[in-house]
Amino acid sequence: MQPRRVVITGLGALTPIGNSVDEYWNGLVNGTSGAAPITKFDTEKFRTKFACEVKDFNIEDHMDRREARRMDAFTQYAMVVAEQAVIDSGLDLEKVNKDRVGVIWGSGIGGLQTFQDEVVGYAKGDFTPRFNPFFIPKMIPDISAGYISIKYGFRGPNFVTVSACASATNAIIDSMNYIRLGWMDVSVTGGSEAAVTAAGIGGFNAMKALSERNDSPETASRPFDKDRDGFVLGEGAAGIILEEYEHAKARGAKIYAEVIGAGMSADAHHITAPHPDGLGARNVMKMALSNSGLKPSQIDYINVHGTSTPLGDRSETLAIQEVFGDDAYNLNISSTKSMTGHLLGAAGAIEALACVLAIQNQKVPPTINHFTDDETLDPKLNLTFNRAQDREITYALSNTFGFGGHNTSVILGKIDS
Repeated sequence: MQPRRVVITGLGALTPIGNSVDEYWNGLVNGTSGAAPITKFDTEKFRTKFACEVKDFNIEDHMDRREARRMDAFTQYAMVVAEQAVIDSGLDLEKVNKDRVGVIWGSGIGGLQTFQDEVVGYAKGDFTPRFNPFFIPKMIPDISAGYISIKYGFRGPNFVTVSACASATNAIIDSMNYIRLGWMDVSVTGGSEAAVTAAGIGGFNAMKALSERNDSPETASRPFDKDRDGFVLGEGAAGIILEEYEHAKARGAKIYAEVIGAGMSADAHHITAPHPDGLGARNVMKMALSNSGLKPSQIDYINVHGTSTPLGDRSETLAIQEVFGDDAYNLNISSTKSMTGHLLGAAGAIEALACVLAIQNQKVPPTINHFTDDETLDPKLNLTFNRAQDREITYALSNTFGFGGHNTSVILGKIDS
């Protein structure tokens, strides 16, 4: 059976550098850092005191206060970007067959603030169980897809993928495959995360995963820099409408890009550290190329996982050089986490969106905060340091890797009608 073509027809964004798709893109091309001192809780006793928070956001601008109180922030973010994407897609909700529209979302952690609040409240009380009746529905990651489907009446496949920082890319891949197989015509996909909490910062600090550059938060996320010292935690969401090509054409939809193919692999190495030689990353990019029917020389831009950790950045570049050979030197490579921080389970959504916008605008967003070359990295790689670069982009690849050794890659392409 010939797989059906899958295209992107709607976009939404809520990020540390912009609360809409246009604001997000402007932040990316201008090299804006979203890092700043944390405002959500008192960080006095924490080693890391900064993060990439969503800014100037009031959920009551988007929904009733009573409804919002029944949702953790990660679900609130999901609802906002899903609405942006549905509106942007121009889907006629009166005419579309809602049995053929699914919601496949991604979140690595879910309602962390809700879980923290309820457990702390229990511990501070007299140990009589007085939990909020919405505790469990607010906390579980899959509730975000449930809420989106309930709002719009979408009755197709509905679930949330959980694969740590690869979650949103897994959601996009599942959506692509379900549409290819004919199980649905449209998917609301993407991811959301809201882990900038005391538990989130404290947990990652305990792992020594976060940067502790408290004197200069805006320069703390510095992928590929010699002095990188860990990632910067971020929060937010992106929504993407995937649609079967003929379905989109029939309704006259605008098409941003095509989902060409994808790959998935496991490191089978360590619960948090990447394979030192980039074995899983190498395998997942090879699989994505094979699934897409593309040659390495056809990829123009890679939005790397690039978290700003000493081990991760190096192993990913080694994997790229192994897969692409001499073609690696013709690529543009960048880590937009240098600006947004690491959105964990939502990272793949905002980074796939960055690839779509790069294709649309024929411009590569930069890797900011490069100050000192890392002599262990090949200087001939174009890591797009500090400034956006104009470039003809036909195909872009986005990598996301998660704790547990989960690796995902998705390839997006300029639409060829």
